[in-house]
Amino acid sequence: MPKPKTKKSLTNRLKVTKNGKVLRRQSFRRHLKASKSSKQLRGLKRTLNVTGYLAKKVRKVVGKRTTKKMRETAKTINTKS
Repeated sequence: MPKPKTKKSLTNRLKVTKNGKVLRRQSFRRHLKASKSSKQLRGLKRTLNVTGYLAKKVRKVVGKRTTKKMRETAKTINTKS
């Protein structure tokens, strides 16, 4: 069976970090900014984590799966903080 191709549209929109987190940008940032408060616009600059089953699907489609070793190192980093 051939190797599955990565979905390039998702690689442009989402980022998978070294520890396997999936990050996405927020919507409502493109236009009609005059009606939004500066506080709201500042909040829209942040990237958000994609969690759960959707993150697992994204990692598979993008071609970046987390191994057991990656999960263990992520746990140790989180416990130290």
